[in-house]
Amino acid sequence: MKALIDILAKEHRLSKADYLLLLTHHQDEDLSSYLFEKARQTANHLFGHQIYTRGLIEFTNYCKQDCYYCGIRRSNTEAARYRLTLEDILSCTEIGYHLGFRTFVLQGGEDGHFQDDTICDILTAIKSQHPNCAITLSIGEKSRLSYERFFKAGADRYLLRHETANLAHYSQLHPASQSLEQRKQCLYDLKAIGYQVGTGFMVGSPYQTFDTLCEDLLFIQDFKPHMVGIGPFIPHQATPFKDHSAGTLSLTLFLIGLLRLILPNGLIPATTALGTIDPQGREKGILAGANVVMPNLSPVGVRKKYSLYNNKICTGEEAAECWACLNNRLKQIGYSLAVNRGDFSPL
Repeated sequence: MKALIDILAKEHRLSKADYLLLLTHHQDEDLSSYLFEKARQTANHLFGHQIYTRGLIEFTNYCKQDCYYCGIRRSNTEAARYRLTLEDILSCTEIGYHLGFRTFVLQGGEDGHFQDDTICDILTAIKSQHPNCAITLSIGEKSRLSYERFFKAGADRYLLRHETANLAHYSQLHPASQSLEQRKQCLYDLKAIGYQVGTGFMVGSPYQTFDTLCEDLLFIQDFKPHMVGIGPFIPHQATPFKDHSAGTLSLTLFLIGLLRLILPNGLIPATTALGTIDPQGREKGILAGANVVMPNLSPVGVRKKYSLYNNKICTGEEAAECWACLNNRLKQIGYSLAVNRGDFSPL
């Protein structure tokens, strides 16, 4: 099986049968150590020991969608809803810029309050304030025309997880009003427009199998996104999946290693969810091949309200505390936070 990892490191693709064989042995410590070493070598060759940072601004937790796994789903009447104003958002970016952030991620539910004109105004204001910074949007499914408007207004990147590439599995995670076909079409539109595009999936989501995970890897292998965000599924108490088990650290790390070899120059975050299921989760993610972290720049007063899953970390830290803490932790494993946009670079 180490030979399969060598092939993946060289050719950046495998067959479904090969991925399935590797995934069924992900708990083999010798195999996983070999994978992580290959993934680290690949990442360090291209990026050195610099970890890119994205300043996350969770600007609304209203959402019209009703995804069964998400804590801000429409049907969650327990959620304390909020929206940040333009002034709130610009305050976050100003604080972040002085700390060293050169990419800001505007993330929110699919909130009808934020019409295209409003999003464009926000993008224009941030670019006017910080023209040398990149802006990533993560606000769900929109029309191609909307995506084009956002791109012209200054958005550089877009994050939209496909969540699962298997049609039947998608229908088990979402209501009938949502479709995998539409989700994928959005991704294709974003790439065609010129965005740096990110997708991804939850690890250990309800009804997921090694077979569906292989389909995720094959989709990413063929689509070739610029970014891939994966993290363990963590249940939220106000969703239909509240009693399901969380995803495991071992499988998530193994998949990060595989993704690094599939996309050598890809932008792969060590997610907050990883840090939530393991105190050293983000560090372990980096040592498995990740090269991005996304500290939270949202006002402390709203962070607990953006509750996608239970027990999310860093909800009480000020931005400066979060930056310093992360930098110190990364130094302990031989890495440091980069002060640049951290753009995707073609091989």
